[in-house]
Amino acid sequence: MLGKILTLFILCFSAPAMGFVVLIDPGHGGEEYGAVKTVRVKKGKKVVKEKVYEKDLALSLAKKVKNYLDPYYTTYLTRSFDRSVGLNERAEMADAVKADLFISIHFNSATNKSSHGFETYYLDNHADAAIKKVETVENKYLEGADKVVNHILIDLVIQKTVSASKKLAGKVHKRIKGSVQKKFNMKDRGIKPGLFYVLALSKRPGILVEAGFMSHHKEIWKLRRKDFLNRYAKSIAEGVKDYFKTKSQKDLPLF
Repeated sequence: MLGKILTLFILCFSAPAMGFVVLIDPGHGGEEYGAVKTVRVKKGKKVVKEKVYEKDLALSLAKKVKNYLDPYYTTYLTRSFDRSVGLNERAEMADAVKADLFISIHFNSATNKSSHGFETYYLDNHADAAIKKVETVENKYLEGADKVVNHILIDLVIQKTVSASKKLAGKVHKRIKGSVQKKFNMKDRGIKPGLFYVLALSKRPGILVEAGFMSHHKEIWKLRRKDFLNRYAKSIAEGVKDYFKTKSQKDLPLF
């Protein structure tokens, strides 16, 4: 109940309507930690272990994306602090704010500790085994997702959004590649289709970004840097702006 009250407060008292509306979704939250990495940090004369949570990095990056987009569009966050957000609540928020775009922010992890780099996903069918592993990781945190998703027409959502989502992914990924890849020496893992529940239920053109691998022993330190988060956030925002330059309100899919 408290979560829904706070959501309504956020929706009612955010920035006034200004053209396009963007809903930014920091992955996970509350008891849903997402990826977790233990690092050793120096505090004073001691070296101590410290846990890094995907939910915290995602929130930090999402807030920065919002700050960069605020001067140009009406923007909302699915959560503005550390709390659990159910699948239905995310979908309801997309409807409530009449979002034109849905941007879900995540950080990657893999059992293969050498995996590294950034990638951008859009909602579409595929048969790629490697991508299905990423879907399994991200979708498992959404309680009751299978039951909900089985009752919506995913194919209809894909049909209505895939063209716009793929174009958005291209614009955003191009900006990330141009700004982040060289500066931080990160691998470009490409633009990929994926069946992510959170994108399906938003029923909007959208993308899910995986900003880097927390499981990689070197990359985790880059992901924690403020200059990395600032640059990545600005790249996402610039990609969104590039996308909207080619669109008018009437061009966007409606449900």
